[in-house]
Amino acid sequence: MARRSPTIIAVDGRSGAGKSTLALELATALRAHRNVSVFHLEDVYTGWDGLAEGRQRYVGQVLESLYWGEDARWTSWDWVHDTDGERRSTVAADLVIVEGVGAGCREARPYLDAVVWVEVEDTARRRRALERDGDTFAPHWDRWASQERGWLDTDPVPETADILVFNPADGSAPADALRALSQLPGLQEALRPEIQAAATPTLLSRRLPLPDAAIDAAAVFERHFPGAHAVFLDSSNAGTPGSGRNRFSIMADDGGAAATRIEHRAGTTEVAIGCTRTRLAGHFFAWLDRNWGTARLEAPEGLECGFALGWLGWLGYELGRESGGVDNTSSPTPDAALLHPGRAVVLDHERSEAWLLTLASPDAERWLDATETVLSTRGPVGPRADTGAAVPRGFTAADSRAGYLDKIGEAQHQIAEGNSYEICLTTTLRADAPDPGVDCGGGFDPWAAYLSLRRSSPAPFAHFIRWGGIAVASSSPERFLSVDATGLLRAEPIKGTRPRAADPVVDAALADDLATAPKDRAENIMIVDLLRNDLSRFADPSTLRVPRLCAVETYATVHQLVSTIEARLLPDASRSEAVAAAFPPGSMTGAPKISTMAILDRLEDGRPRGVYSGAAGYFSHTGAADLAVVIRTLVAQRGPGPDGGWRLGLGLGGAITADSDPAAEWDEVRTKSRGVLQAVGTTFDAEPARDAATGRP
Repeated sequence: MARRSPTIIAVDGRSGAGKSTLALELATALRAHRNVSVFHLEDVYTGWDGLAEGRQRYVGQVLESLYWGEDARWTSWDWVHDTDGERRSTVAADLVIVEGVGAGCREARPYLDAVVWVEVEDTARRRRALERDGDTFAPHWDRWASQERGWLDTDPVPETADILVFNPADGSAPADALRALSQLPGLQEALRPEIQAAATPTLLSRRLPLPDAAIDAAAVFERHFPGAHAVFLDSSNAGTPGSGRNRFSIMADDGGAAATRIEHRAGTTEVAIGCTRTRLAGHFFAWLDRNWGTARLEAPEGLECGFALGWLGWLGYELGRESGGVDNTSSPTPDAALLHPGRAVVLDHERSEAWLLTLASPDAERWLDATETVLSTRGPVGPRADTGAAVPRGFTAADSRAGYLDKIGEAQHQIAEGNSYEICLTTTLRADAPDPGVDCGGGFDPWAAYLSLRRSSPAPFAHFIRWGGIAVASSSPERFLSVDATGLLRAEPIKGTRPRAADPVVDAALADDLATAPKDRAENIMIVDLLRNDLSRFADPSTLRVPRLCAVETYATVHQLVSTIEARLLPDASRSEAVAAAFPPGSMTGAPKISTMAILDRLEDGRPRGVYSGAAGYFSHTGAADLAVVIRTLVAQRGPGPDGGWRLGLGLGGAITADSDPAAEWDEVRTKSRGVLQAVGTTFDAEPARDAATGRP
């Protein structure tokens, strides 16, 4: 028998959480486009000890009928006479909201399209419940609460619910919950009118000339975006001639009512919208496909940056499991972390102007006015003084020199066996640092570390991301992949590195050596071929071209060998699938990608790379995206507890080929560490880790 049912949404939670109010206000909002019925479980509880039997009646008399599109006929409970009451009915409307303690219980789950769990702190729940029901409920609170606890001990609905609502009782929960419901794949058709309305937001913008060239992007970010979750895509080498990739800086945080953020971990995406948290099972790139570009916006006239609001953040290396990589490593940081801000600032360094972008909201004009006032103030504006970034004197390597050289030997054996052509082997440096709030001598400050890094090692794809207890400070010079609004794909891999020298003659010789070294050119060309293959999966093959091959670019601490690959997306190709096909960056895996990633997992002892080797940047509502490879990057994660310090990690590595010199590869790792470690006042001189088997360095 074919099912002809309404969409059924359960609103569950303990007594006093505000379920009834939330359900009724959701019903009011949803009635704008469809018929809606509401069922209250309190009508079928069989007295003050009747939570269990009430759930049985709810499932057997209400849900089983509604599920098949039939009006439900059920027996109510007469609370005055403590016995069965009259027969009532609930119409099988287009959408039915069922609310009450147990609405999302295990027995009900097969009949439900979504479960919303409403959570409130215990003392507030009791106060609210007694204020609502007065003396009627007070004598029975403990016995009813005991039934709730007993049920939840065996049926942990909060852990399995699709949406959690942390109800602040300030009127925000219904709107946040409706936005959260629209994230659920199973409700996309049922909530199509609401989703379509949200997909056409109004973008407000202002274009401001900057009155003083001394206004610093870091100062603007520090002053205007202090949120716990914030992203700063910083062309910190703005003004350097010749790059063409250092024109714009973008910054935003989670301030404002429209902000949304997501975290993806091993097959589950959690979406934070206001007071709600939505759990979505499935691949991250499937989520990205639904959410990137669905609210297609035109960039304001004159803004040549591809970003006109959208998603900003990182994709971690372990997300490669969705592209065929190994699936046995769990990272302590999210596999993906993206912020959708309601407002942002874009600085155009070439034209010395700022763009203020915001979605229409009650406070949008106030924010535009306040931000314009500050940015229009004459006089130099810089970030606060660098208070230092205290770090232990040196980092400890996950691999000793001898151990790393052994791994290079094994990598070359795999190449000789024909299992790979090039293997991008990495290691990790780690250190612990105190938090400044608990160390009177001054602790580690991620923002201070980034300020130091951007001064000493400016780069076109530098970025600072503050994500709760995680901070990412990067001076990346490498573009992973960009997509413009017209569908032009561009990758710019870096393979080949030489240190800078203070003597100009020696420095020029090092750059020339890099440009002509057969081994470095071979590394670079192999990655170019890999990326040509990645891009061709969703691009017109006839548009593939390599306008730049093995060009030397010079940065503050290193010379790099860079190539450019371009192609144009096929007309009906999915942009998110094109990104997935190229992820993780080939310059951080080697070739062929999938088999080499399996080799790397073994060589690196199953150690997660986390944010390192992934990508960071934006996915704009214009359809554009620009992502950097996460290299030259310090990742700091705060320890547990109020006195927890910071755990610091710096990933490093290089491409191994058949003719690699192991000692030279180790020296290259040290060279690549120099920029970040010098910025935080330390060196790669600590006693190396000891081999587990021998106990020797």
